[in-house]
Amino acid sequence: MTETLLRGRLLTFHREPADQTDTEAYTYLEDAGLLIRDGLIAATGPFADVRAQAPEAPITDHRPHLMMAGFVDTHIHFPQVQVIASWGAQLLDWLNGYTFPEETRFADPAHCARMASAFLDLLIAHGTTTAVSFCSVHSASAEALFAEAARRDMRMLAGKVMMDRNAPDGLRDTAQSGYDDSKALIDRWHGRGRNGYVITPRFAITSTPEQLRMAGALAAEHPECHVQTHLSENRAEIVYTAELYPEARDYLDVYQRHGLLGPRTLLGHAIHLEPREIDALAATGAHPVFCPTSNLFLGSGLFDDAGLRQRGIASGIATDVGAGTSYSMLQTLNEGYKVLQLQGQALHPLRAFHWATRGNAEVLGLADRIGTLDAGSEADIVVLDSAATEAMALRTERAGTLAEELFILQVMGCDRAIAEVYVSGTARKRAARPKDRHLMPEPA
Repeated sequence: MTETLLRGRLLTFHREPADQTDTEAYTYLEDAGLLIRDGLIAATGPFADVRAQAPEAPITDHRPHLMMAGFVDTHIHFPQVQVIASWGAQLLDWLNGYTFPEETRFADPAHCARMASAFLDLLIAHGTTTAVSFCSVHSASAEALFAEAARRDMRMLAGKVMMDRNAPDGLRDTAQSGYDDSKALIDRWHGRGRNGYVITPRFAITSTPEQLRMAGALAAEHPECHVQTHLSENRAEIVYTAELYPEARDYLDVYQRHGLLGPRTLLGHAIHLEPREIDALAATGAHPVFCPTSNLFLGSGLFDDAGLRQRGIASGIATDVGAGTSYSMLQTLNEGYKVLQLQGQALHPLRAFHWATRGNAEVLGLADRIGTLDAGSEADIVVLDSAATEAMALRTERAGTLAEELFILQVMGCDRAIAEVYVSGTARKRAARPKDRHLMPEPA
């Protein structure tokens, strides 16, 4: 048995705060103890009380920093780590010009292994301890990501994309091979360590009806697995989808008629929705995922958070690297605030930090394991420094409430605000900083 006692300020959520005065939605302690035992949180409370439970445990003192559950990113693309910040295009041109050529490189297992290590380093450096990731069409990409996550004992949900049309040579499977490869990966990786498999038809444009039918068969055979895809990100995408699926009532119906909607379904973007689609989301419990930095970068549109919430639809929030412009969930919350401001909607900081932790965990059905600092949860923890930069420190001097401090982190924070990260109880931040020289191309 191994024990570690962390000391610092602590914030953990019990439910979504109704507003900034809803103090019953969370616990905030100025001097807290967080006892980690064998990768799980054993106790949380006032420091003196927790110390009395483990008087011999070594102490790591993070005061005055704020301890919180590690961030959960519900939509990100592992094979796009080297095309983030690629200039200028909207969705379909961006896919064809940058993403698809880049993903052909993931046929090489050695490249997959190198990128998997760099990818997880970057997530951890930005405070993300759980991600839901798209891999490339190649099984090797999923193998590499799952293997690296298992080595770190990091919770990872991922799947190889299924795409059998409208993609270049070297980046297509078939309806049958996509099914077979996905099933083999489920058998090999789902439930191994902290890995979970996600059935991943990329989106309607790159899958034939036969492939979507077989993806639906996989979902029926493995109801414990999540499903992820893309929905209604871009107007041109919607028009093209309607041409490819003329029998469908709308874009969402393409997935619905193939048995791909349910409480474990994650639908990236979901910006331009028809009333029937919103009805179907509410009826099936499927989850849209808000990707604010990506939506702004590609000029896709504005996510209607308030409208979906009024229908009882629970959405995730995510970075969507590499069309997303930052690995930071802090910067994702920053841009999310602005997207909602443009529509007269609000994202107060307590709800924002709930969304990036317990809220996303609830969308995944994993709030009993991640997203909180409750006893019995997995010990994934981020330690936040609201004075990490000179500008933040000056602003924080004038912060009079917890909500004001959180908003400073939300708007001004990035990887520099991440003082430490624990994955399954092991400190990872210092070891996780990417090695810039290693990632640069070799000199000619």
